[in-house]
Amino acid sequence: MKVIIIDDENKSRRVLEELLKINVKEIDSILHASDLVSGVEIIKNEKPQIVFLDIEMPQYSGLQILEFFTEQEVDFQIIFTTAYNHYAIEAFKLSAIDYLLKPLDVEELVSAVDKAILISKQKSVNSKLEDLKKAFQQLSLNKIALEIPKGIIFVNHDDIVFFEADGMYTNVYLQNGKIELICKPLKHFVDQLENKNIFYKPHRKYLINLKHIKELSRKDGFFLIMENNKTIPIARDKKEEFIKIIQDVF
Repeated sequence: MKVIIIDDENKSRRVLEELLKINVKEIDSILHASDLVSGVEIIKNEKPQIVFLDIEMPQYSGLQILEFFTEQEVDFQIIFTTAYNHYAIEAFKLSAIDYLLKPLDVEELVSAVDKAILISKQKSVNSKLEDLKKAFQQLSLNKIALEIPKGIIFVNHDDIVFFEADGMYTNVYLQNGKIELICKPLKHFVDQLENKNIFYKPHRKYLINLKHIKELSRKDGFFLIMENNKTIPIARDKKEEFIKIIQDVF
């Protein structure tokens, strides 16, 4: 783990460094800065997990650190180290992990670092979960997840010919000829795909992929013949709407 000590007093930096080396084995790199501006530059370049920060320093106070970062850039934990206790409330308003008074107490220091390490690990896990979630969201732009008895299959939208309601279940007809029975009502897929223009519900029992229509038949009422030769009825109140869609799209 990488940390940085930002303090204008060289002696204070050296004392803290020795305490960390002796008592915190997780830390393998300790960086130094004598003022906030140079410390910020090091943080942005080196990405330490923990920032030990003095408050009263020339030019800028340690309490101003977040003014130099965007919200997305703050991926480090702050532990304030100062000789003055009257800054504590302001420090915790910045979501600091801890506020340690000089001279530093070893037990308090170790406790603060342990807390920072724990939060950093949790943030890392949350970040990975968020990345995974984004990946699946990206995947969902072109695919849909179908829960089948043996697991979940991810199917391209283009590979779905149509959905057919079967009570509280749904039959999913695929381009390869397979039919998957899914333990979800048709409404689940209608809601999930409402923003996908290639899907249309011509009848209360069906949700079709417009790409897989082979023929519109007027014989014995309006109905569609799909590429797999299955016929799909068009509800009476949907006929005009469907004709308009066909005219607009094709």
